[in-house]
Amino acid sequence: MARHESDREDMIREATALRNRAEWQLPGEPELVFTGVKTGGSLSIYFGPDPVYQFSEAGRLRRAYSDGFLYRTQGTSLARLHRERSKEQTVLLRTDLNEDELSQFLSKMDERLDQLRQCIADGSATQVRSVSDDEPPDYEALITLAIKASPKLAPAMPTRRQ
Repeated sequence: MARHESDREDMIREATALRNRAEWQLPGEPELVFTGVKTGGSLSIYFGPDPVYQFSEAGRLRRAYSDGFLYRTQGTSLARLHRERSKEQTVLLRTDLNEDELSQFLSKMDERLDQLRQCIADGSATQVRSVSDDEPPDYEALITLAIKASPKLAPAMPTRRQ
């Protein structure tokens, strides 16, 4: 994810850590949807600049960017991180989601993912551009894995110690 939320790069050209990547035009969606897969099989999906979802190889949510906030898995919940910038530093202010907030967040995410999965499955999603190091991944299967993942969240991500 870009340092400044408004700075989105050409993902097809620049997201080389995602060795397989594709842009999709979905019916009724103004923004292109970007999908990318790392060597180990972890999936990233960008519905334009917001929302963005990044999953583990098992389809469990690791990180997200939604409604202007960064989210990071805590294993059993998500931490919402808000960036406060000064000339000297950037500080992330953390708020852990409660059960209702987490449920709403995951439900909204699954709706978006299922819409993408259905459009790929029925052929209404048009692949605009793609890059694949080898055989293109089965995006429909990877998205299905993310929708059906149980538990939904990856283990807590390590944090920096000062």
